[in-house]
Amino acid sequence: MKIYLLLAVIGIGLSCVTSCSNRSDEVYILSSPDGRLSLTIQKDSIGLWEYSFIGNGEELIKNSRLGYESVQDEMIPSGDWSVSVSERSHDGIWKPVWGKREQVKDLYNELTLSFVAPTDQQGLKAFEMVFRVYNDGVAFRYMVPDSEKKIVGVKRELTQYDFAGNYTAWFYNGEHHNLGPDKLAEVEGRRYPVMTVQAGENQFMAVHEANLMEGEPLVLTSRKGELLFEVSSKPSELKAGNVSAWRVLLYGTAPGNLVDSHLIELLNPDPKDDFSWVKPGLAVWDWRINGAVTDDGFRYTMSYPSWIRMVDFAAEQGFRYLVLDANWYGPEFEADSDPVTGAKAKDVQRLLAYAKEKGVGIWLYLNDVGGKKFPIEKTLRQYGEWGAAGIKYGFMNGTPEEKNHWTQKITRLCAENKLLVDFHDGPVHPYGQMRTWPNAVTREFCHAQLDAHRVFEPKTFVTTVFVNMLAGPVDMNNGMFDLRQGPTTRIDESQPVPSTLVSETARTLITFSGVTILPDIPEMYHKYPELLNFISAEKMPWKESKTLSGKIGEYIVMMRETADDYLVAAVTNEEERTLSIPLSFLPDGTYHAQLILDGDDAHYLTNRESYQVKVLKVKPSDNVSVKLAAGGGACLRISKR
Repeated sequence: MKIYLLLAVIGIGLSCVTSCSNRSDEVYILSSPDGRLSLTIQKDSIGLWEYSFIGNGEELIKNSRLGYESVQDEMIPSGDWSVSVSERSHDGIWKPVWGKREQVKDLYNELTLSFVAPTDQQGLKAFEMVFRVYNDGVAFRYMVPDSEKKIVGVKRELTQYDFAGNYTAWFYNGEHHNLGPDKLAEVEGRRYPVMTVQAGENQFMAVHEANLMEGEPLVLTSRKGELLFEVSSKPSELKAGNVSAWRVLLYGTAPGNLVDSHLIELLNPDPKDDFSWVKPGLAVWDWRINGAVTDDGFRYTMSYPSWIRMVDFAAEQGFRYLVLDANWYGPEFEADSDPVTGAKAKDVQRLLAYAKEKGVGIWLYLNDVGGKKFPIEKTLRQYGEWGAAGIKYGFMNGTPEEKNHWTQKITRLCAENKLLVDFHDGPVHPYGQMRTWPNAVTREFCHAQLDAHRVFEPKTFVTTVFVNMLAGPVDMNNGMFDLRQGPTTRIDESQPVPSTLVSETARTLITFSGVTILPDIPEMYHKYPELLNFISAEKMPWKESKTLSGKIGEYIVMMRETADDYLVAAVTNEEERTLSIPLSFLPDGTYHAQLILDGDDAHYLTNRESYQVKVLKVKPSDNVSVKLAAGGGACLRISKR
């Protein structure tokens, strides 16, 4: 005889069904606050734990394994562990120091399963799994209670994502164009987050992680012909207080919902210290200007005279920063290049004093060689005492796990010395650190334009923003205005940029970053005043952001609000297209607007500089039609005044 008990918990979206027979089967269903998403957690046929995911009434992740396998071949937790249940709801507001918007709704339902091993179990005695369901995704993690006495080695994490259909996916691919679009059954081998998935016309997901404190950054493995992706990252050993990273599945009915989500940041803790000194903004940069020649014969170099010109330009335009790149303290890969007393250290200190008078902050490059050869605490303390604004940290060495720990240390030391930080050259992926450490303003988790010796294609931008940028702020170095065909005079990378001037401008707005680093010289920007004015209007922190429309690999339209303006930017791939931009984000009223479009004859390969400017009056009920050239874009500035 079977007895069924149905327990409904009102207000949290949790229901628990317990079937009591010869063997106990627990099933827990945790729903989002709005009821559109749900996780089902239960035992499988051999007593191991698994989950499934439903979005808008459709199963998207089939029953997928949870937990760990120990080096003693024990499953943690297994079917004979006893389990107790607790649940809670949270409804709060996160007010970031800086970000996509001024405040973020932090609303979720949570379920914790607490497991106790049988008395004769030799290994771990207690274990917890915590599940959260938000309105825009789900997350779960594994925890070992502080009371645990054992330390257990782990053979592998068992977490799986068994997709319910042969969906289409795109993947992070280092400093190259993204992998994909690929059908899941065709994917084989190791993949790295972010993994963005289109399951239907109105069903989108992304697999990532949040708050990674220990262990190797997330790696996914799949086999050709299957729809199953397994976590294959090297896990930490299990001991008292161990907390895994959150395994995260973002969800949206449009790809722009994923872009606008804050779920990754929300799964990280609040900062413990005061970060009101952190100021996001735009920066000029000395690496790509090197070798540029002006009409009056001035040649830019990575030296004091050029730095002064760049500081003056930044001050004139209201840009916050100048970033000094490699070799200011000596050849960056040479062990005897001292990052405190090196080649141009005295010039840098003179520059810092000059820039301070102009209200411009200076960032200093630091290579991993200098960062590890010399005491890093002393180096960063010295930069802080000099009055530097931040550091750009490049070419970190070590295993992914070692790089993660070193990244955490650098971020913490920078915070102690009131320094912002930008990690470059294959950094550990962002996993929401900007909430806990708002000084971690960006990193090169992408193919940065002109920062690798390969062409940055239009399709790369409109793919990366829907994949890499879901992880957090990225440093992509858009905004090149020297688009002349043929080789340029730039020393490190002379290849021309296949884009249009309007697209380059639009990309600076669309890319989410706490520091938007511009790659060109003042003279090139001054040649195109309407476009320069649009860039100068990008005053962070943003009051609001919204992806108005987009299609992965094809186009995106983004709105960001400042204190003075509503700024809208659109970018396309190699195909020209006409888009209709709704202005429903505007409050009631009539507004003056400036629309910058590609010229009728513009093309990203043959006529990059052509553009046109229109003046409009607009209201919330309007839709603005924009024609984007191949590889082109559009910029719309709507004044609040």
